[in-house]
Amino acid sequence: MSATAEELREAARAAGALRARRARRAAFAKTVLLPIATALSVIGFWEWAVAAWRVPAVILPPPSEVAGVLVRAWPLLSQHAVPTTLEAVGGFTLATLCGVLLATLLVASSWIRAALYPNVVFFQLIPKIALAPLFIVWLGIGSESRLAFSLFVSFFPVVIATATGLANVPADMVRLCRSLAASDWQIFLSVRFPYALPYIFSGMKIAITFSIIGVVVGEFITAQAGLGYLILFASSKAETGLILAAIAVLCAVGLALFGLVGLAERLVLRRFGPDGGR
Repeated sequence: MSATAEELREAARAAGALRARRARRAAFAKTVLLPIATALSVIGFWEWAVAAWRVPAVILPPPSEVAGVLVRAWPLLSQHAVPTTLEAVGGFTLATLCGVLLATLLVASSWIRAALYPNVVFFQLIPKIALAPLFIVWLGIGSESRLAFSLFVSFFPVVIATATGLANVPADMVRLCRSLAASDWQIFLSVRFPYALPYIFSGMKIAITFSIIGVVVGEFITAQAGLGYLILFASSKAETGLILAAIAVLCAVGLALFGLVGLAERLVLRRFGPDGGR
């Protein structure tokens, strides 16, 4: 009888392990293989459609030609990717710092929130492209104007996400801290900020994409280097393949930066998040 019970337990464990492996394979297929297969299908259809409908390369070159341009012009593309990436990271960093600081002020004081929050929303409603030339007038044609414009474009998601996270702390946790005579600063460091970290990183993921957009827009207006400048230069010569190759590099840079933010989120939440010490 004991041997039979042991065999049943082993069979149950084996069945559980099999279900776990199947679940992991299904999750991998859904999150990794399916997006890749979809992208490859779109690229394959693009290649076929351009050839079947005889679309001129100046209008839409096939992916194979874009890949060839990407390989041949890689030194040029990588050279122009460096300033774009550095300025996007700089604008994103400034946006994160300014956004977290402003959100902290909005949550800390109802007077500050009443005074600033409507104006922050008002500035967010202004079309950003319309203000880009003003940053050039104010700050010149150097990287300062592009950094400032990238900051202006990308800090709003950080502000909203951080303010939401700081305000949505469980009330029981705050009451417990106050019952232990904790100061507002101690509550902020020990409770509010750790609980707000997932919200902050959600805003940062949006901000990193906006920061790249801000830099590229700035490069469209005034720059002597960068992928935005290269795209504008290629469009003036009707080099559609080079334009698409530069866009592909921009996508790769964006994915890499987004992935780094996601990795930082996992590491920071594991150490400093609300469940980090468990």
